[in-house]
Amino acid sequence: MILEKIIRLVEEAGKILMEATDIEACVEEKSGRANFVTEYDKKVQDFLFQGLKEILPGAVFIGEEEESHAALPKGYAFIIDPIDGTTNFMKGYRMSCISVGLVKGGCPEIGVVYNPYQKEMFWAKKGEGAFCNGKAIRVSEHALSDGLVLVGTSPYNEELSGRSFEWAYELFTRSLDIRRSGSAALDLCSLAAGRAEFYFELILSPWDFAAGALILEEAGGTILSVEGKELTFDQKQGIVAGNSKAIEAWKELMESGVLA
Repeated sequence: MILEKIIRLVEEAGKILMEATDIEACVEEKSGRANFVTEYDKKVQDFLFQGLKEILPGAVFIGEEEESHAALPKGYAFIIDPIDGTTNFMKGYRMSCISVGLVKGGCPEIGVVYNPYQKEMFWAKKGEGAFCNGKAIRVSEHALSDGLVLVGTSPYNEELSGRSFEWAYELFTRSLDIRRSGSAALDLCSLAAGRAEFYFELILSPWDFAAGALILEEAGGTILSVEGKELTFDQKQGIVAGNSKAIEAWKELMESGVLA
């Protein structure tokens, strides 16, 4: 019942993006290169907070557009990105989404990611599989050499940009091609749906991956920190994700020193 209510709420929030006008007139810059927030980010977050409070009273809320962020409690916490892909949203690139993850005691329980432009609603509940618009989804079985690599360039952290493009080039030479969408949540869902095989970004915040991580894992995929450790949802970290074959190929590249 909670999952269904979250899905309906997120779908309603999607209308705010679709009805947005004059977006570039209501943009503020945040710390870091090319890091923006719009009036609509705040509007979506406020809408979600209000609705989710009614769905699960007592849960803690961790949203990207808060000035300070609560620590993860032992109980329930919603980790929310009101618009993942804000720069895309500003530019009318139509590759943005709403991401809502529910964790309990630091472990993901529910993930919902909605791309209103494509009308694609991805969701997962722990132990019950992953779905897109009601149809079960699964990661692909292609090797990295026969796959697409999705790339994040860590634009807010320029000290990581060079390394990001070095990784991108090495993975490009070992795959069919690379893609850069501008939304970590949608990239993880693309992996879950079998549309690509591997994804990396050298630094992300929990709201970027909290929902997508569960969707990917429930679709049979793997997501790890760039150090190869289990993810946590209480701090920034780099991530790698993909099907089992692509993850194994990445580990070999790391062990051989090709990726550093």
